[in-house]
Amino acid sequence: MNIFRSLIGKVWQDPNAEEVVKISSGQLYLLRPDQQIRTARECIYNEAIATIRRVPSVEHNFQLVVTRVYEEGDEELLEDEDETDEERVFLIGEELDFYTSENDGDPTFVWRDLQGDPDEFFEFTAPGCNEPTRAFFETCMYRAMYERKYRQSADNLPDSALEEFIRGPPQTQKKHKKSASKKKAVPASTSKQTAPAPVDETAELEAAMDSLKVDEHPKSPPAVKGKAVEHESSAAVLDNMNELVSAEAELYHWDWDKEEFDNQGIVTARILQPKSGIYVFYLAAEVNGRLLLQHQIKTEMNQRWSPTMSSLTWNNIPEHGNATSWLYRFPTEDSFAAFQEKFMKALWETVYQAPWEKMKVDEQQYVLHSNDDIDMVDVQDEEEDEYEVGAALDPDQEASDESETEEEEEEEESGPSMTGRDRNEQLTVGYKGDKAFIVRGKNIGIFVESQDGRNIKYRHTSQVKTPKGAEFKPRQIMLHNQDAQIIISNPTEPNKLYSMDVERGQIVDEWKIHDDIEVGNIAPDNKFAGATHESTFVGASHNALFRVDPRVSGNKLVDSQFKQYVSKNKFSGVTTTASGKLAVASEKGDIRLFDTIGKNAKTALPPLGDPIVGIDVTADGRWIVATTKTYLLLIDTLIGEGRYAGQLGFDRSFPATAKPIPRRLQLRPEHVAYMNSDVNFSPAKFNVGEGQEENAIVTSTGQFVIAWDFKKVKKGNLNQYEIKKFEDHVVQDNFRFGDDKEIIVALANNIVQTNKKNLKRPTRQSLAPPGAGSYNSIVNTPY
Repeated sequence: MNIFRSLIGKVWQDPNAEEVVKISSGQLYLLRPDQQIRTARECIYNEAIATIRRVPSVEHNFQLVVTRVYEEGDEELLEDEDETDEERVFLIGEELDFYTSENDGDPTFVWRDLQGDPDEFFEFTAPGCNEPTRAFFETCMYRAMYERKYRQSADNLPDSALEEFIRGPPQTQKKHKKSASKKKAVPASTSKQTAPAPVDETAELEAAMDSLKVDEHPKSPPAVKGKAVEHESSAAVLDNMNELVSAEAELYHWDWDKEEFDNQGIVTARILQPKSGIYVFYLAAEVNGRLLLQHQIKTEMNQRWSPTMSSLTWNNIPEHGNATSWLYRFPTEDSFAAFQEKFMKALWETVYQAPWEKMKVDEQQYVLHSNDDIDMVDVQDEEEDEYEVGAALDPDQEASDESETEEEEEEEESGPSMTGRDRNEQLTVGYKGDKAFIVRGKNIGIFVESQDGRNIKYRHTSQVKTPKGAEFKPRQIMLHNQDAQIIISNPTEPNKLYSMDVERGQIVDEWKIHDDIEVGNIAPDNKFAGATHESTFVGASHNALFRVDPRVSGNKLVDSQFKQYVSKNKFSGVTTTASGKLAVASEKGDIRLFDTIGKNAKTALPPLGDPIVGIDVTADGRWIVATTKTYLLLIDTLIGEGRYAGQLGFDRSFPATAKPIPRRLQLRPEHVAYMNSDVNFSPAKFNVGEGQEENAIVTSTGQFVIAWDFKKVKKGNLNQYEIKKFEDHVVQDNFRFGDDKEIIVALANNIVQTNKKNLKRPTRQSLAPPGAGSYNSIVNTPY
């Protein structure tokens, strides 16, 4: 490796040289274990470039970037479809288990796919790459691993210092790791430089936090009328942190007794990142050199931004103790905007464990604008709602108090109590409106509406067994053929689907979908297909979309209506409009809109940073609601400008500079503090019925059913919602088909029906557990 020392010195020591080394021609493959059904060696890019780049603004960090090269004419075709996969980016570290090899005499570079299945690797094959170039690329990879691990320059290192990073194929690596566990590998030292021991970043952070002894709820407010609480100096933490942004702000804490945000005084608000460069960030408050709070930035913070108030509100939910709600109010719009931008970048990098710069500029803007608090103009001829959003720090309070004085409507009547060790897991409401189906272990319970329509009653339970008598636990169920059939997926037989006859209460058909394609999710051919005799329906695997036709002989997948991606899209849900257009969501958080199966998506919306666990669409395709753990994402698919203005994103691509602005529906942090638990939404649903306009969205978390008035949401009122608390955990809920008032609620051990009018605006009394919430009981809790 010494023969490259002078060359390395020229590129490695130049901080302005973004690219360290490049191999300008090769192919990228995905390697899978031999025992897998799918192709063991799958071509991802037929022509590609491999580059080692510096990570902008993060010292001692490098990326391995593989960029697709298009043949003439291909790029224009893909741009028209707006469905491109241009490059793969990998943060270089020893966890990649990088090694070199050969394939038919051509040099190859192989590394682990950290985002994929266990034991899957990427392989970059470089035909025509000469030996010096191959060795130089390999050396640069090892130097990048060294710098990330030891957080110092690799200049002047002897070759022996890089030996600990040299690997072989997986079988060799296992032997290497086993021997390394007996004798720890340490880079050889020289007179000029000694490599430090690897840093245990987790232990380092814990030690720093322990040294602070910071209180999450100060025994008295941290800065009231100029009085500061005695806390230890923040230097112990700040010395190990990089400050991304700081701004003067007023700090507020939600007071349970007063039921309002209490002003704690002026502080310095900061966003911090460990100097180690790991993707961990903290929201901190400091006054007079004392650190008052330090909360890790993550999805569970349930952050909310109000440009009107120039404020940020968030939750802190400790492992033990009571949840709390906090608020920063910034003095200027500029300081608010700068802080918001850094926070959103930090949150995105936390979720993806990748640099923000990995995204395209238009995708970055899409993520940042998801927090914009502007009116959504849709229904212009209706009266303005009297409920004013952002009128005060607690705009819900007055309305909530009034709701408590209203006469309580008659409570819902309970269905039969379910018994046994299993718990209810899935709810499906029938198209005929009088049935509901519950998955409980290896059984499906069927319930029908009572004669007076006020509640539901148990009808019978069907055991889920294959035609050969093997019991299994359904992964997903879907009603079919006017509620006469239930289509069931089996997690132990992912290439098959089963059809249960509802009247007979048993599975009557077993369908092989495809030899190599697994069924992850299913959806009706169109939104109302289940109410008809339509035979076909839609299926999705982790990276494919297809039509299933039970009437064809052999495998039931329709080859002419099949679209598969070479990348791992991790599709997590699919839904259809009344005309059969499709919206597909993924665990990565992105959403694709299709006009038909078998073609590329017309619109591909980038991820905001959270996996999508459920997706629904209005019958006309105008609105999409996607569910993440802590918020609902509402998207207007109407193209507002450009050549295709007035059409929907299902039919045409949005202009790159005018993607739709997503809206977040989420619970107010003070309400989450009352609940005293993480938010974990079940898949949200619009009310649905043929010829009926959607006017409500319903979901649940914990013991609570939550509903938004969709008409008010479309007018920009995102903060107003109604809640009902139940005695047991809510598994899932949905409106009756064709009814926008009656909600079927599946509890862990029961199924009930409630009317939407029984949901009320949230208050401390309706949300908090009995006896919880005294301000005095929480202010002494350490954090």
